[in-house]
Amino acid sequence: MKIAIEGQRLFRTKKHGMDMVALELINELQKIDTENEYVVFVKPDEDKDTLKQTDNFKIVELGGGPYPTWEQFALPKAAKKEGCHILHCTSNTAPMNAGMPLVTTLHDIIYMESIALFKKSGTWYQKFGNMYRRYVVPTVVKKSDKIITVSNFERNRIGEFFGIPAEDDRLVAIYNGVSEHFRVINDQDELDRVKSLYNLPDRFFFFLGNTDPKKNTPGTLKAFSDYIKQTGDDIYLVMLDYERQALEKILSDIGDKDLINRIILTGYVVNTDLPAIYNLCELFLYPSLRESFGIPMLEAMRCGVAVITSNTSSMPEVSGKAAYIVDPYKPEEITEGIVKLLADENMRKDFIAKGLKQAEKFSWKHMAEDVLKLYETVYKKHYS
Repeated sequence: MKIAIEGQRLFRTKKHGMDMVALELINELQKIDTENEYVVFVKPDEDKDTLKQTDNFKIVELGGGPYPTWEQFALPKAAKKEGCHILHCTSNTAPMNAGMPLVTTLHDIIYMESIALFKKSGTWYQKFGNMYRRYVVPTVVKKSDKIITVSNFERNRIGEFFGIPAEDDRLVAIYNGVSEHFRVINDQDELDRVKSLYNLPDRFFFFLGNTDPKKNTPGTLKAFSDYIKQTGDDIYLVMLDYERQALEKILSDIGDKDLINRIILTGYVVNTDLPAIYNLCELFLYPSLRESFGIPMLEAMRCGVAVITSNTSSMPEVSGKAAYIVDPYKPEEITEGIVKLLADENMRKDFIAKGLKQAEKFSWKHMAEDVLKLYETVYKKHYS
C-alpha cells in the first residue's frame, strides 16, 4: 500500500506539539516498515534536514497558499497524483473531500469548546485557527475511515461530542510516546552549556505556559506569586517562547508586576536542549485546564523531576499516580503543592521514582506499530 502523510509544518524551524508527534511517527515508521510506500507532504520552509528521504519514504514539498487552501485543495490533489491509497492527516483537521480513504488524528477537540474561542487570552491567529477547525472538523469526522486520538479521555470526549457510539471502532485511542533523549543527564558539561545558552538561574521551576487559555498561565503565575510572598524563596520561574508584553499584562491582572524580576523568558528552545532544562529545574509545573494527553509530563518524568499537574481531562490518566495532582482552577492548591514538594524531600523523591517508571510505559515505537496496523485495516477494507 501507499500512504500519504500530511506533515505540513515539519520544515518550519519552530516546531511544537503536533509537529513533534507527526515527526516521531514518521521516524518510527521508517524504522519498522520497509515494505509499504509513503509520501510525506510538507510545506516549503527552512528546516529541510528534519526529514530524511529513504527508499520507501518520499518527501514532497508542496505549495498551495495558506493552510486552509493547502489542506483542502493542494494536499488531496497531490496525494491522488502520487497514486496514494490512504491519506493520513496528523494535525486535527483534514480535507473535507479527500478523494481516498482518510485517517485523521484528532489530538483534541478543544477548539470546539468555549475555552478555545471566548476567553480573553489567546492570539487572533489561534482564534482564527479554531474557527476554521470548527467549520471543517464535523464533516471530516463523518468522512474519516479511522479517527485517531491520544487518550481514552479524549476518545470519550470526541465520541460524546459527535455522537459516535462507544463500540464504533472508527474512533481509536493510541497513546503518544516520549522521546528517548529525554533522560537523566549526568554530563555536567551539557548541563552547563544549556544553562549558559539560555541564561538560566541556579534554582528555578519550569513552566511551559503560552497564550492558549488551556495552559492556565494566569493561574500558574498567581500560584508562583503567592509562593514567593509566603516563603520569600530566592527562586525563579523559567518560561519558554513567551512575549514579555503579554506576560506583563497577566502580572498586572494578578496584582504582582514586580514578579517579572523572578521570571526568565528563554525564547524558543530547540527540542534537543529541553532535557537539560528539565534536569536543571527543581519542579515542573503543568497545571493545565485541559489537555488531550500531556507529553511534557512524561518528558519531565524521564528527566527525573517531580511534576505538579491537574485533576482534569487526560492528565490523571497519563500521569498515573506519578505526579502531584491539583485543582488547576485553585492557584492556592498549586502553591500548596510547591511548598509540600520542596519541604518534603522523601515525597519529592517518591514522585521522581514513580515518574521514571510511569514514563517507561509510553513509546513512539508502540504508537507507530499501532498506527501501521490501523493503515492495514483501512487498506484491506477498501482494496482487498
